[in-house]
Amino acid sequence: MSAPKSLLLAVLVLLGACREEAAPPPPVRPVLSIVATMQSTEQLGPFIGLIEPRYKTDLGFRIFGRMVARFVDVGAVLKKGEEIAVLDPAVQAAAVRSAEASLANAEAQLANTQAEEARLKDLVQRNIIPQSQYDLSRRNFETSQANVTRAGASLRKAKDALAYTQLDADFDGVVTNKWAEAGQVVNAGQKVITLARPEVREAVIAVPDRIAERLSHPNDFAITVDLDRVVSMKAAAIRAIDPIADPNTRTRNVYLTLNDPPTAFRLGITVSVTFTRPVAAHVDLPATAILEKDGKSFVWVVDVAKGTVSQRAVTVGAREGDNIAVTSGISAGERIVTAGVHSLAEGQAVKVPQ
Repeated sequence: MSAPKSLLLAVLVLLGACREEAAPPPPVRPVLSIVATMQSTEQLGPFIGLIEPRYKTDLGFRIFGRMVARFVDVGAVLKKGEEIAVLDPAVQAAAVRSAEASLANAEAQLANTQAEEARLKDLVQRNIIPQSQYDLSRRNFETSQANVTRAGASLRKAKDALAYTQLDADFDGVVTNKWAEAGQVVNAGQKVITLARPEVREAVIAVPDRIAERLSHPNDFAITVDLDRVVSMKAAAIRAIDPIADPNTRTRNVYLTLNDPPTAFRLGITVSVTFTRPVAAHVDLPATAILEKDGKSFVWVVDVAKGTVSQRAVTVGAREGDNIAVTSGISAGERIVTAGVHSLAEGQAVKVPQ
């Protein structure tokens, strides 16, 4: 072989070796992942709510009129019978005076007809006057008696109307709201204040409609009511749930019974409420971590030491929103890929971002 040909062959061999050495290694793919945490309890919340009275009453005047004064404000503590507000009593006072005059007139007429009936009774017994004349006086006397009864009833009604110009507390309580101001003309039955019984309190929270459906069925949720994370207590039960969701917020109010709440749980205080109950052990994963193939469910488990992934079959439990409960196939502490599960291969090199 000539020297030029030998030299050319050597160059070609060297170029081939360089080409083989320059082949890049398989790329290391970064993946998103989470560390599996075993869950043995189910927790709903926390939900923010208020301490409210279970029993409260809207108080108002029984008659129409102009309110001249209101003596209480929100937060006032009232005793039964304590004065709350008054209406201008001028019209009712005049009605009382008119009714008193009518009663006096009716009583005077009764006295006259009674005397007339007694006088004519003696005369008719002696046959001095005809029976018809006596009967007429008797009817006049009975009419006068009825007039006195009617006038007395009218006077009592007028006095009641005068008493209705004063609004008093029907029971011991706390004013939680006000609806009318001094100088305002109010109708009969119109709300003036809201009076609550402070001894019976409950926690009221708003929860999404789907959660309210779960709470409305018999369950073993433990309900914790926290006040500033310092004072807390267990709620006795769910007393009631609004049957219809609010059209704007799509939430429903849940009313929680509190037995002997601490004094710190005052009316109007904001609280945080959580619902907790034991459940079968499981791992919560985002739905993007599950690979569905051939009617089975799989996840990609990251081997942190080797920097590779391996596919593993799992058993899927309940699905709620974007989360899926995996009941078997995963151990606590394992790292699970949460995105791009359809583009991975068995044993593929991966990198977990720090």
